Amino acid sequence: MKIVVGASSFAAQSNKAIDLLLNKGVEVVKNPYGRKLTPEETIAHLKGADGILAGLETLDEAVLSKADSLKAITRIGIGMENVDLDYAKSRGIKISNTPSGPTEAVAEMTVAALLSIGRQIIPSNDDMHKGIWKKRIGFSLNGLRVLIIGYGRIGQRVGEMLKAFNADVIVYDPAKEGHTIDLLKSMLSEADAITLHASGKDEILTAELIEAMKTGVVLLNSARGGLVCEDALYKALKTGEISHYWGDVFPQEPYNGKLLECENAILTPHIATYSRQCRESMETEAVLNIMKDLGI
Repeated sequence: MKIVVGASSFAAQSNKAIDLLLNKGVEVVKNPYGRKLTPEETIAHLKGADGILAGLETLDEAVLSKADSLKAITRIGIGMENVDLDYAKSRGIKISNTPSGPTEAVAEMTVAALLSIGRQIIPSNDDMHKGIWKKRIGFSLNGLRVLIIGYGRIGQRVGEMLKAFNADVIVYDPAKEGHTIDLLKSMLSEADAITLHASGKDEILTAELIEAMKTGVVLLNSARGGLVCEDALYKALKTGEISHYWGDVFPQEPYNGKLLECENAILTPHIATYSRQCRESMETEAVLNIMKDLGI
């Protein structure tokens, strides 16, 4: 039995998950590049593989059609947009992901980003290292009206954490009946901060909806880069209509876009799940999934 790993950081911090496979005599081939694989690299990597522990590499029909021996795909994470699910199912390839693993880590980092922005931690640190003693006034989470867009596992956990700080939490869920665009527009006009936790590829915060936001709002995105109109976001950051943005996800990764020009944008390289505990949990869950699907 041969299982290949697409995720670039698999077993970087813990051997717990990989040992489950090695102890069963399974051949495990890690990502040899330490980065997201190209489609051509993925095709070569999948040669002779029975299963793949997938990251964000493209697993569309063009790639999967060359993987004659593939029987199972397990995504280390939640999103499955990089996998052609219909084609995989037509081939009888079993599909799974790890929806519960990222919840705590992503929620924790989202709240950490909002706290950091609110209490001016990053610019205050920069001041100190430049020899500047400047007392900046920020904002607290107490009484802050925060709009959560998308209310699955992560959105709900973020809500719980924010309520512990006495934030005023309101919720919009695209999947919920009655949650219309008009309702979202109304909520956007009231929110002091907005955090995205929705799934899917479709743009939610269009240019029109960004214009409807309260002036000086804080926007957080740890869900999908494509959920926000980047051109409108860039413009709003430059004018101050959006006071601060934290983004951990981007339409193209690695990211080299125009948001790098915005000093009021805190950008992190898709690391919301990168805690030791979270990675070990997700990797173990993924390995158990693929072992079940392959009958190991």
